Amino acid sequence: MTTASGFPADAPGIPQPASTPEDLRAAMALLAPEALGTFDTERAVALRQAREQVSAAPMRRFVGQWAVRVAIERHPGRAARLRALEARAAEVDDLDEARAIAAEIGAIIDAATVEAGVRQEQSGL
Repeated sequence: MTTASGFPADAPGIPQPASTPEDLRAAMALLAPEALGTFDTERAVALRQAREQVSAAPMRRFVGQWAVRVAIERHPGRAARLRALEARAAEVDDLDEARAIAAEIGAIIDAATVEAGVRQEQSGL
């Protein structure tokens, strides 16, 4: 079964956490523990950049991007569909199919961005 937006109709596994590095990391530990290494590496880079630039912008981008990732991963069907689309995009040769894939990926990211409460310029998306 799918929703009106075309995404698989599955209930979120957990509520959307607060957009703090600690809460997002805890959510990723439950939803996609294999991504924790990337999370930690990107967090360290964002912290270094924030210090070097004397700006909170790198951390805001980091938090925004991971809040969207959590919003995607909270819905197992949506996350699986995104992974399938990304895999297909890597091998597609037909321009019309590539456009359709890109549009669906964009719709998934847009929906997750809204769900996460992230403004697009904040997330870097």
